[in-house]
Amino acid sequence: MITDIELYFTKGCGRCDRFDTPDCATRQWGEGLEALRGICLGAGLEEVLKWGHPCYRHADRNIAIVGAFRGDFRLSFFDAGLMTDPARRMERQGPNTKYPNMIRFTSNGQPAAERDLLVAYLGEAKYLAASGAKVPKDDSEPDMPDELIEALAADPELAMAFQALTPGRRKSYVINLNGAKQPATRMSRIAKFRDRIIAGKGALDR
Repeated sequence: MITDIELYFTKGCGRCDRFDTPDCATRQWGEGLEALRGICLGAGLEEVLKWGHPCYRHADRNIAIVGAFRGDFRLSFFDAGLMTDPARRMERQGPNTKYPNMIRFTSNGQPAAERDLLVAYLGEAKYLAASGAKVPKDDSEPDMPDELIEALAADPELAMAFQALTPGRRKSYVINLNGAKQPATRMSRIAKFRDRIIAGKGALDR
């Protein structure tokens, strides 16, 4: 990953082999990303590099982060569960995201055209950060697929390791497995995950 934030706007995040190539999404959305950056900085936010992406902070808290994909680029809010979203402009990142937490752009001109709305949303996020408000922690877990229940019942070592995982790590496996349509696929994934579970890692951990 990159260590200089300026590289993001000229070459990309460095997280894949499209870095510094014409195929990098940051090249496609360069104009829009620069406009979005200007809006965030103009709102008085501190710009830092997090996970290879521009992240904007206020009152020692992360406010929003920018990301670029082949089909769109986004401004994602960290405490979106507290925001009012009066224009109903925010979307969920995916089916397992609890709150609408991002504003998606599909043209380079959108950030400039929506400047006033973005400034208002960033202003609310700044106020929430300064107030110390936080989204209540969600420890709920999705229903486990039958294949995982059966695998845990047949493998005491795996069952003990799975229960010892943090709720977030358990959830990462359940979400991954529930995303597979075929039972055979779920069983194959469980077999591949076994060593990671025994090692105390989540599905997304390196």
